[in-house]
Amino acid sequence: QVQLVESGGGLVQAGGSLRLSCAASGRTFSSYAMGWFRQAPGKEREFVAAISWSGCSTYYADSVKGRFTISRDNAKNTVYLQMNSLKPEDTAVYYCAADHTPMGSYYYTVPAIEYDYWGQGTQVTVSS
Repeated sequence: QVQLVESGGGLVQAGGSLRLSCAASGRTFSSYAMGWFRQAPGKEREFVAAISWSGCSTYYADSVKGRFTISRDNAKNTVYLQMNSLKPEDTAVYYCAADHTPMGSYYYTVPAIEYDYWGQGTQVTVSS
């Protein structure tokens, strides 16, 4: 069992930056591929970024590529999402998720259904 707790959300002006953190409990965090998702009001949850358990592989949605960076610190059981050049359309609740599929060091996944554990989410609001 893994528990995930997101933090770092808030209100920021367009063009600003935020860094989200997701702290994980459990000794096997380093074996999980991790992902960030977001859900805006009235919209479905959408994929944002993913990272392999080793940190060697990352993948981004086209909408955030070049602006967001996912990273992880396995020693701290934490995954991060650095968000720069924020836009009003980035406003959403952001969730981190963990995938415990035993795969290689370059493995990550995109579909939400592939993830086993989810955090409670943190609100990000970008004003214009």
